[in-house]
This record gives sequence, structure tokens and C-alpha cells, in this order.
Amino acid sequence: MHATTLALGLLLGTLASVAQASGLDQLHAFLEGTRTARGTFEQTVSNAQRRTTQTTSGTFAFARPGKFRWTYEKPFDQLIVGDGASVWVFDKDLNQVIVRKLDAALGATPAALLAGDNALERNFDLTAGAQGTDGGLEYVEATPRSADSQFKRIRLGFRDNLPRAMTLVDAFGQTTELTFKTIERNPSLAPDLFRFSPPPGADVVGQPRAP
Repeated sequence: MHATTLALGLLLGTLASVAQASGLDQLHAFLEGTRTARGTFEQTVSNAQRRTTQTTSGTFAFARPGKFRWTYEKPFDQLIVGDGASVWVFDKDLNQVIVRKLDAALGATPAALLAGDNALERNFDLTAGAQGTDGGLEYVEATPRSADSQFKRIRLGFRDNLPRAMTLVDAFGQTTELTFKTIERNPSLAPDLFRFSPPPGADVVGQPRAP
């Protein structure tokens, strides 16, 4: 009888610990405990009719707040760098660079959302995912507070206090789904990783903001 009671107590304690590790709890733990990260991702984009229009993969790194490097490697080369003041988007095939102020671009890309200084909590209403645990992940639903946001909703899946999946639905019904295949928490990252200089001859659109 005592053994059964002890086992039941341990089970209830375990269930309570699992329940506490909700998506919101893991999001807060991520924001508070992850200053840098790097890893690999796969990304799929679908149109409003749920037809896949693009599949890509690449690498990422970020140093919160505001610094990130997001590299698309397949099937095309594109680089997005946030230096803390500006966001640079370099299209290698077009030899074109688009630069925007960080505060204007913040939230416009998955990289900016992850690297922002608690931008999610400032700009979105956050709730635990309606479905709770799904596929071994705990989810957070993020609804933009501003009517001008280019996203209708964002869904983030967490495990071990790190983002493992992200779904973004924009105002046109286009859905971007990301899977973070690998992710390393708080690695040492070289500062040069988050600096960008336009290549010679590149067409530069926009003006950078002084760091």
C-alpha cells in the first residue's frame, strides 16, 4: 500500500512538472536563458490554396538582442544579416542588397523574431497552444497586436526550452513553416558573423542605420 502511494505520488509529481513546462513557460525560459544560438533549418512556403511554392534549407545564428545571420543555401543563395541597427538582405544571384532599419524590419523575418529583445511579448498577444502538446512539442500561439502587422498569426513549438518549429501565416494567407533541425544554445560566436559589407558592384537599396 505504501509502495502504491509512493508510486502515485511520484507519478503526480512528474505530471505536474510536465504540465509546468508549457509552451509559454518554455518561451520565457528561452528568452531569459538563451543569449546566442546557432543551428540548421528547413523551410517550406505554401500559398493560400495550401500548395507548396518553395522549399529551402540553410543555417542560422543569433546573438540577442538584434543580431542574427540567416543563410539560405538551397536551392538559392540568400543572406540576411542583422547587425543590431540594420537588417541587410543580400541576393547573390541578383547581386542586390536591401537594407532596412532594424526596428522597421523586426518581426518581418523568423530570424528577427528569434533574435529580438522580447519583441514577441511586446508586439504579440501570447497564449498556450490550443492543442497543447503536439508531436512532442509544446506550442505558443502569437497574435499581433497591431493591425498593420504582416502576420495574421505565429505558432512556435518548443522542446527543452528551445524553439524547434515555427509557423507564420501572413495577411495574404501564405504559410511559412520552419523546422529547426539542429540548435545549439549559447555558443561563443564571433562578432564578425553579424557584420555585413555590400560586395563591390552590388546594387544597394535603402540606407543603413549607424550602429
